[in-house]
Amino acid sequence: MATSRDKILQKIKQALVTKVPVPFSTSAQTTELFQPSIKELEIEFAEHFTALQGKFSFCSAEQELALQLIQLIAVRKWEKVFCKEPILCHLLQSNGFSTEFTDDIASCDVAITGCELLVARTGSMILSSASLSGRTTSVYAPVHICIAKTNQLVYSIDQALESMVTKYGDAIPSMISLATGPSRTADIEKTLVVGVHGPKEVFCFLTDD
Repeated sequence: MATSRDKILQKIKQALVTKVPVPFSTSAQTTELFQPSIKELEIEFAEHFTALQGKFSFCSAEQELALQLIQLIAVRKWEKVFCKEPILCHLLQSNGFSTEFTDDIASCDVAITGCELLVARTGSMILSSASLSGRTTSVYAPVHICIAKTNQLVYSIDQALESMVTKYGDAIPSMISLATGPSRTADIEKTLVVGVHGPKEVFCFLTDD
């Protein structure tokens, strides 16, 4: 007498031998679930980013960005600044930043990175292992400062992924992460705790391209 397991295996074997036509197309043609609002992407991103405890600043030029960053570092008394991106390091140093950058991400006070893209609808930053900052910079540092330009703004996550495919082709980075505000969890007693698995503070400085 055949057991239930034998019957299931028999059905699987028959299915492998007899091809069954797929009742649906392999490509899903669906309309956008979320339609872009009439707001500019910069405003949409800023509203969602700050609603999730992110700290946003818009700078009209790179010099303004550098001066705001230098002032923030001075006010917060951050002595160990981690930054692996030469363009950002040069921007700060050429505008009067004299502190040496640290190479130790584990003991730094703040980390400054770029990003791949910004997602306006969710207030998220798209980060990848292709950047000079590497995989861990935006996670290990207690404070993360992200620098982006307005031409990196997209509306939705699917548009961001499509842009990544267009940019990298077959050489997609091995790590693509979506960072939305400071790290947070509510696993314990459903109480929201910030900064458990990542930075306690996240800043985004956006400059006009």
